[in-house]
Amino acid sequence: MFTTIEETLDWIHGLIPHGMKPGTQRMEWMLARLGNPERRIRTIHVGGTNGKGSTVSYLRNIYQETGLKVGTFISPYITSFNERIMVNGVPISDGDLVKAANIVYPLTKAVEVETDLGEPAEFESVTMLSFVYFSQMNPCDLVIYEVGLGGRLDSTNVIHPLVSVITNVAMDHMKQLGNTITSIAREKAGIIKKGVGIITTAEHPDALKVIREKAEEKGSSLYILGKEFQVRSLGHDEAGEHFDFDGFYLHERDLTLRMKGEHQLKNAAAALMTVEYLKTFYGMPAEDNEIRSGLEKTAWPGRFERMSENPLIIIDGAHNVQGTEALVQTVNRYYPSRRIRVLYAALEDKQYEKMVRIIETVASEITLTTFSYPRAAESRLLYDASLNQHKTEDSDWRHAIHRMAGETGNKDALLICGSLYFISAVRHYLRNEDSTCSCKIVRNK
Repeated sequence: MFTTIEETLDWIHGLIPHGMKPGTQRMEWMLARLGNPERRIRTIHVGGTNGKGSTVSYLRNIYQETGLKVGTFISPYITSFNERIMVNGVPISDGDLVKAANIVYPLTKAVEVETDLGEPAEFESVTMLSFVYFSQMNPCDLVIYEVGLGGRLDSTNVIHPLVSVITNVAMDHMKQLGNTITSIAREKAGIIKKGVGIITTAEHPDALKVIREKAEEKGSSLYILGKEFQVRSLGHDEAGEHFDFDGFYLHERDLTLRMKGEHQLKNAAAALMTVEYLKTFYGMPAEDNEIRSGLEKTAWPGRFERMSENPLIIIDGAHNVQGTEALVQTVNRYYPSRRIRVLYAALEDKQYEKMVRIIETVASEITLTTFSYPRAAESRLLYDASLNQHKTEDSDWRHAIHRMAGETGNKDALLICGSLYFISAVRHYLRNEDSTCSCKIVRNK
């Protein structure tokens, strides 16, 4: 058994990677052996391609403002592994993570020995840790679960939530989910449960068709952005995005988001429709001042996050085509007159050729790099994909940051993006949490 956090994390990270063993049978077996702790937790289930993390964060902050104790289960992490399991924004402690692991570890071995289902994957085991924590060690009034991959076969899909959310549906994880919007939507819609309301901001007709059919099959009420609820931009400024929201009963005017980008309005709208649904059907009130305060307090690391003012350095975790398009729109929206230098890295199993071509539409120059991660694309692959006349390959991203930051004037901006895993490492480095860091460029932390 485990006595230190290092031993615990070594065990977790030594398991089969996420997505390699889809299915909920192992989860169901382990949960039954544990007395089905997931049934004792009131949950919201959030799936979709992009915007899941932001939507979870809006909901957490709103309900925290109402006085509820709110748990969240998210992936991947940006700062530390522990933030995957949080209560009121506070990550699980090392000690509690070790304790939870000592409960879950024997179950992972038992399912492997006593059944033909095999050893649970890493994500399944971490999901089990969350159920133990939220049901036994730190019970919450509400827990918001973010889908890890897809939905139908995801390890989080063992919960029976109060309401489910599907943000948008776009091309991503095609190897696991299929290479059409229809096939991907079918996996995302797999989280729809019998009689449980479903809220979606999906726009693609093929995705909506699948979601409608699944909702009808399950007898679930469906709420679609643009039909059952509306959001309208009022513009933006340095404070962020301003907008109006209209649901059936909830009508909010001149709300403000610190999270930048017009796409964030859709994520906030999904959260607000969820708030209306839970108030209507479960008597969970959220007053106007609590909604406003919750939205305004929401900041999500690695989402168009300014790491430095002088020079201006922004990091963003956009990691698929649609996310990269949204990033480009946000850059043009907030910094239309700045020269944008881009430092870019991506995973090799993403559509990196398309993403590079999209991001370089705002780049006065672009440096293609790589980072230490098993699926990271080589810098040469990204360099060859770029059509920018002012492109550079630098396989040492730390060196590239120092060089590019030194060249970034007060009419420029340095944008670092391409992968959540990449910007997690960059963020760690820029905040001087990396013991090898000699970079002192961060001004606003």
